[in-house]
Amino acid sequence: MSLSLLSKPSVGVCARPARAARSVRVMASVPENVAEARAWIGNWKDKQAASANRPSWFPGTTLPSHLNGTLPGDFGFDPLGLGTDSERLNWYVQAELQNGRWAMLAVAGILFPELASNIGISWPGAGVKWFEVPDFKFYAPASTLSVVAAFLFHWVEIRRYQDIVNPGSVNQDPIFSNNKLPDNNTPGYPGGIFDPFGWSKGDLATLKVKEIKNGRLAMLAFAGFGAQAYTTGLTPLAALSKHLADPWANTVWSLDLARL
Repeated sequence: MSLSLLSKPSVGVCARPARAARSVRVMASVPENVAEARAWIGNWKDKQAASANRPSWFPGTTLPSHLNGTLPGDFGFDPLGLGTDSERLNWYVQAELQNGRWAMLAVAGILFPELASNIGISWPGAGVKWFEVPDFKFYAPASTLSVVAAFLFHWVEIRRYQDIVNPGSVNQDPIFSNNKLPDNNTPGYPGGIFDPFGWSKGDLATLKVKEIKNGRLAMLAFAGFGAQAYTTGLTPLAALSKHLADPWANTVWSLDLARL
């Protein structure tokens, strides 16, 4: 009974609510393929929402599905579809990072020595154009320096490749065993002795984006330096000074190569 009444309503009949019926929910087991489909749909929806709110290299275009915005500096730029293979994508990420770092060093190594020599600072090799450095006589023949550099680069690059294939496998220094990189580090961002200022303990994600942006800019700058040296035979600051001296006469259109 859901309601219980006393026999005589005239003497203060009251209704007693019965106990609420207990509902028992039977949880049916979800088939494995259905669970996988639901998870895939959920991930797809998350990626779509993330791509709708993240910056794009070309606003209004559909971003590729293999770039979900988790990589530093990922703005969905992959017109050739090079990153569709996840293994190749990891390699391209590391290749871009390393080439960007070397380009930043190269650009700084071209500009600062030229600036220093222009203001009167002297040292062996001061004033030598950056593209004529191989012809300059250093303390050792250029061929010897090239062989030593190739050997050192080979050793470093092999260990870097091992870290990409098996992250953390080369954290221990093979010669100085007391030097060890932090565990669970990300390939390309070793930390430890490679982070003397402790920047990785702060907003590392923002620093990664800044680094890759500056690296991309430096790669373009170095390509420009090379094209400039080939067409004009001038260094960057010398070409800039010449242009500023007569901006209308000294432009890219005034080059002999541009008039061909």
